[in-house]
Amino acid sequence: MQKSPNFDPEMAQKTLLNQRDCAVTLSRLCHQLNEVHVPWNRTVLVGLQPRGSKLLKALVHQLESEFGTGPIEHGLLDITFHRDDFRRRDEPLVASPTEMDVLIEGKRVVLIDDVLYTGRSVRAALDALGDFGRPERVELCVLVDRRFSRELPIQPDYSGRRVDALNHERVRLNWNGDQLESVLLESSENAPQH
Repeated sequence: MQKSPNFDPEMAQKTLLNQRDCAVTLSRLCHQLNEVHVPWNRTVLVGLQPRGSKLLKALVHQLESEFGTGPIEHGLLDITFHRDDFRRRDEPLVASPTEMDVLIEGKRVVLIDDVLYTGRSVRAALDALGDFGRPERVELCVLVDRRFSRELPIQPDYSGRRVDALNHERVRLNWNGDQLESVLLESSENAPQH
């Protein structure tokens, strides 16, 4: 496994999911989604840019190839300018492309993101989603649910792993192309430990 470009030797790492665990977790998420959404003709999966895009791609690929769902409608949603903190940054923000070539009006939409942390990204996604229509229902699917850091009353409908992480800890997904290889919990060795 290659070191991340953001690798910091001062960071202590704990493996939350190894490669086998990642495969099992993705498969479990697919089973849960498939149980609720068969037939898939009324559901759209929407990945939150940029970090939910790889998870979306992995889920769609596995559902279509291993579950025989047929083509699943999906899109990518950029939430950059819907965030409530985008004006508070010192550097200009760079938006990722929104690719919503699907209709969501009256359909079930499942938002896909890698990690649920404060809930602010999901709130921004709900605002951004409104630009494309009014879905019948909106659900949330995340790979990792950080339970102790929520700032808004938002909970996932589907989650692969729940983690009780402190604010100074960071969850990082390691992808090798389209393959999820591991999920790590990183903590600065200089940060106070409780």
